[in-house]
Amino acid sequence: AAAAPPPPAPEPPRAEANADSAADALRAEMMAQLRREMSLGEATRSHSGRALVSLGDRGQAGAITLPLTRQGYQVDNVDSPEEGSRLIEQGVYEMVVASRAPAAAGKESLYQRMSRLSPDSRRRVFLVLVGEDFKTGDGTQAWIALADLVVHPRDLNTVDAVLAKTVEERGRLYQVYLDARKRF
Repeated sequence: AAAAPPPPAPEPPRAEANADSAADALRAEMMAQLRREMSLGEATRSHSGRALVSLGDRGQAGAITLPLTRQGYQVDNVDSPEEGSRLIEQGVYEMVVASRAPAAAGKESLYQRMSRLSPDSRRRVFLVLVGEDFKTGDGTQAWIALADLVVHPRDLNTVDAVLAKTVEERGRLYQVYLDARKRF
């Protein structure tokens, strides 16, 4: 009797190899995109966005305007919380500086309007609250007040470093969310 021929050698799994190389290529592309975005972020540290200042005291509004301008924001001042909140809801501003002081009877303050924004809209706005009861840069006070930064009025014209640091920290905190939102 004749011996049976040996079985053919198994072929390498081409589909798996192609899938692995496609996954590697996708990973490499995503890493390159991430590096480009990170370097772009580093290059554009100063902001080109708009900031809204709505403080009842014109002296305080003027004092915070200079640090915001030095950081690259185009600053608008409004006296009417209604006008300011309408513009915020439309996504015009990336930073808002307001007082936590109560509004006139029968009206809402800008701070109260901000607290009613949808979570998505609120995440897009960096909120700075100004008040006599705040210690500038106190994270616990900011968290309790649902703000990103709290500032005592005496520190308004020298808040540059604290503001820049807090904006940068918040950017890192929300980076994944904002990237996902862009892609969606």
